[in-house]
Amino acid sequence: MTDTLTTPAAVDATAEEELRLRRELAAVYRLVAHFRMTDLIFTHISQRLPGPDNHFLINPYGLLFEEITASDLVKIDLDGNPVEPTPHPVNPAGFVIHSAIHKARPDAHCVLHTHTRAGCAVAAQRDGLLPVNQMSMEFHNRVGYHDYEGVALNLDEQQRLVADLGHHPALILRNHGLLTVGESAAQAFLRMYYLEKACEIQVTAQAAGAPLVLPPAQVCEYTAQQLTGEADADFQDDIAYDLAWAALLRLVERIAPDYKD
Repeated sequence: MTDTLTTPAAVDATAEEELRLRRELAAVYRLVAHFRMTDLIFTHISQRLPGPDNHFLINPYGLLFEEITASDLVKIDLDGNPVEPTPHPVNPAGFVIHSAIHKARPDAHCVLHTHTRAGCAVAAQRDGLLPVNQMSMEFHNRVGYHDYEGVALNLDEQQRLVADLGHHPALILRNHGLLTVGESAAQAFLRMYYLEKACEIQVTAQAAGAPLVLPPAQVCEYTAQQLTGEADADFQDDIAYDLAWAALLRLVERIAPDYKD
């Protein structure tokens, strides 16, 4: 009997899906660059590939995010080592955070980590993310916090990091930065976009020096449910993120059409 997993059609389908994921992830790298959420060649966005091998796509170490194309992305294993010949170096130590989350969260197909000014500022605040604005309320009771232990180069930190993330879609790494996960690179990016906006708004509001108005906890929770599709409301907007992602892809096509190469 023919093994359907090794038929030419199956091989073609696997290659086609990898190409699709490569292009989506490359688009996210370009968007992170466009919205100024980069830290030179540092930080990572990783994407799980389908199949039993636990292979992932990640950026080549040394390229700016604005340079990355689909073919540049390096296929690695759970230890951050390349599994195919590549002309690009990889930073295995940079995968410590990502590999821990990919292992622990089957839904975390994409892990996105940033070191932005606003994100790092909020990560340095005792009370973390405040419900200052509607954007921040999407993350009300839905963001974890991980205390700083030094540069994330030690494997024994992974267990604590995963426990602090829990089931949340986002993590604030104290004195370090922001992290989001998603079932797709698109979802992880949109979560990061609004987490970053929430941090920007908080820092701006605090800089004004006036007392902050924070809604009651029950309003924050209800708003979070509305924004995450959990609320029993008169109207539902279940196509918003799909429309936003389609618009972002049109943006990438205009500003960086080579991302698909």
